[in-house]
Amino acid sequence: MAIRGAAVWAFGALAAAVSAASADSFLLRNVDVYPVTSPPLKSASILVLNGKIAEIGAKIPAAKDIRVIDGKGLRAYPGLIDSGTELGLSEISDVRATVDTAELGVFMPQLRALVAVNPESEHFGVVRANGITAAVTFPALGEEHRTEHQIISGQAAVIHTDGWTWEEMEVKRAAALHLVFPALPRGQPRGFAEAKKTYSRQIQELAEFFAEARRYGAARAAGGAGFRPDRKLEALLPALEGKLPVAVTAEREPEIRAAIQFADEQKVRMILLEPRELGKTAAELKARHIPVVLGRTLELPLDEDAPYDSSFTLPAEAWRAGLTIAFGTFDNEFVRDLPYNAAAAAAYGLPYEEALKAMTINPARIWGVADQMGSIEKGKWADLMLVTGDPLETPTQVKALYIKGKAVDLNNRQTRLYEKYLNRP
Repeated sequence: MAIRGAAVWAFGALAAAVSAASADSFLLRNVDVYPVTSPPLKSASILVLNGKIAEIGAKIPAAKDIRVIDGKGLRAYPGLIDSGTELGLSEISDVRATVDTAELGVFMPQLRALVAVNPESEHFGVVRANGITAAVTFPALGEEHRTEHQIISGQAAVIHTDGWTWEEMEVKRAAALHLVFPALPRGQPRGFAEAKKTYSRQIQELAEFFAEARRYGAARAAGGAGFRPDRKLEALLPALEGKLPVAVTAEREPEIRAAIQFADEQKVRMILLEPRELGKTAAELKARHIPVVLGRTLELPLDEDAPYDSSFTLPAEAWRAGLTIAFGTFDNEFVRDLPYNAAAAAAYGLPYEEALKAMTINPARIWGVADQMGSIEKGKWADLMLVTGDPLETPTQVKALYIKGKAVDLNNRQTRLYEKYLNRP
């Protein structure tokens, strides 16, 4: 990655043209455009005005004072979107002072990931260098929160990967309510009865919390002198009203089935996060139009006796079942590898075009921001990456990146260290 980063950092004449710009308007010429939602255009032009795509075509005349960038030999793709991260919330997972992903409490729907985002995180520079312009950042996404039995951790946000402040990085403040669904006891023959009892209690408490929020909503609508606001219950109401989807973390088939049943009973919109197996639940997800955010394909199987390629083939299985899929890396360490996870899925049965969509237009649709990003279309933000080839191939280099039409510095900690030790006396 360091060697590739150095190539990205020193991208020559194109960088000079970009760095000279002071505005978010330009005309990009002689570039092969891959819009994702329509066929590619060879040697085309993209006109960007005030950060948005104004026109795409074979020949677009340059207006007076418009900056012209020659993209000859390069391809333009929409910036990639990672649908499962803790970007900006966690720097070094083993150093507690650098982690701001959760607060104490089982039900914390009022917490917003966005306001805790640190724009100075070193992770942002690294992921931008590989073409990732946006991400969904979640509170309490890691494995440790499942063992701590935190069930509702807060609200996920869609963010751009560049900005001076979290307000500037904001795309969608509340994208989903994150629910870590209780896991059924497994592999505990001695303590199974106690574990099953704990599981049943958690499900009961979760249902009661939703019921309490409904009673609160009814009391608020009725008004009255005795009504007292409650931040937790207030934060749950948008999900109960269908305005905010509930993103449910559930790995195994039994938990997924239980989560679907719970979503049906509560009449909430569900998004499934990081399943490791689907089985017969795929048909249930399809019937209910529940989208799925898949985890890393470059991962070991869930169980030691599972097929060696189960992680690789799961995206193709989900796609064949008719599910809308997106990719999330679910660990800041691996966000930069997002396109290579999609590439592995493509090598194991997922059509190439679907692999690309799962990092662009599909996540934009799932998270409700498809009118702003996810493809190269007129009226959308100019979130673009200019690359030397296929973004799913490791030799491909990102030569330039734009977020809202502004050129983004591709320097990062890894490129700086590479240059430092390359030039060591």
